Amino acid sequence: MEYLESDEHMECAICHKKENSKTRCVNGHYVCNECHTKGMDSIIGLCIGESSSNPIEIINKMMALPFCHMHGPEHHVMVGCALLTAYKNAGGQIELQAALTEMMNRGKSVPGGACGFWGACGAGISSGMFISIISKSTPLAQEPFALSHKMTAKSLGEIGAIGGPRCCKRDSYISILSAIDFVKENFGIEMEKPEIVCNYSSKNNQCIGKRCPFSKANH
Repeated sequence: MEYLESDEHMECAICHKKENSKTRCVNGHYVCNECHTKGMDSIIGLCIGESSSNPIEIINKMMALPFCHMHGPEHHVMVGCALLTAYKNAGGQIELQAALTEMMNRGKSVPGGACGFWGACGAGISSGMFISIISKSTPLAQEPFALSHKMTAKSLGEIGAIGGPRCCKRDSYISILSAIDFVKENFGIEMEKPEIVCNYSSKNNQCIGKRCPFSKANH
């Protein structure tokens, strides 16, 4: 992948839609977010049929689906959906299908590369969206507004503490672990929190190795 410092007008190599983007392959090809995440709707069916209260287990199942790439904006949806599903299965009082649909719509609005260009990783933002949905936050809310921001800040702080380059798997795991602790403290719902050992390092050309808390070298 090649990340540009400013937008250029590009044409999607699959659907031929033309739009501005900062991201393309090193050979100049561009694939829009919609084409990149085609098939992501299968997440909802997976989550509705899931009984686990372990959001890491749930997102790992999503990561194994054909639509999911090593990196990409699909993770901006997957983090929140895994958390919503585990939260519901751990006793959280939400209407899951409606919550998943809302998460899908919100997560899709965060573009790929937001981590580097906005200074806010989409996986971390997704954890804040999750809190916003379960707390019914709006711009006029008081405590839910505060909780949503605190959740996003917690995830982004822990992502930033490790540093780059980005890894959508690492940052998704970090955001989920942050949310598990946050929900236990603020909502009294305890989701399962497993130890994580990454199986994706060989697929990540920018893997940070031992700097990653999930590296096999650290376990």
